[in-house]
Amino acid sequence: MATTHVLTGMLLAVPVALVAPELAPAALLAGALGGFAPDADLYAGHRKTLHYPVYGPAAAALAVGAAAAIPGEATAFLAVFLLAAAVHVRMDVFGGGLELRPWEGGSDRAVYDHFRGRWRRPRRLVRYDGSPEDLLLAFVAAGPVLVAFADVAYVTPAVALLLGVSALYVAVRKPLAGLAAQLVPFVPVRVRRYVPERYHG
Repeated sequence: MATTHVLTGMLLAVPVALVAPELAPAALLAGALGGFAPDADLYAGHRKTLHYPVYGPAAAALAVGAAAAIPGEATAFLAVFLLAAAVHVRMDVFGGGLELRPWEGGSDRAVYDHFRGRWRRPRRLVRYDGSPEDLLLAFVAAGPVLVAFADVAYVTPAVALLLGVSALYVAVRKPLAGLAAQLVPFVPVRVRRYVPERYHG
């Protein structure tokens, strides 16, 4: 779930809060944005256009090194942002395949590997986005964030909102897939070409 990715990205700001509290707000925002960023390709080559399982971690490692050498809000932001995006992509590999009903296990595509020029297969440790174990991951990530940022007024309501949306999505995930497929024929033809292929089945 996008919400799990956002919460995991926020979790990456916890060590920053412990080591350099003055950089924590920038790191928290960077983690949330970086955790979500790869999914901005949802309607333009999802899990390929903005998902980089090799180049992403390499860029994150360089940014973390730069942040350690030159501490500051800008370097901390970039490091956490890129690290959160890289973790997002790794999580997608360990999840379900790129299909409308990933619980059926019919897709061999998890994330596109630009370095090797091929798709990586899904590991399915988390069976699909919106599964109960996905929700569990969201709650696990949320705990340390709530503790580390307990004195930041907006964090608790933001985390509560993310967990609420997560729980709702888990409740409607399977029916939502069927509904999405049924609605595609009613989408105007000019718009339908932008609808991902997996929704047409």
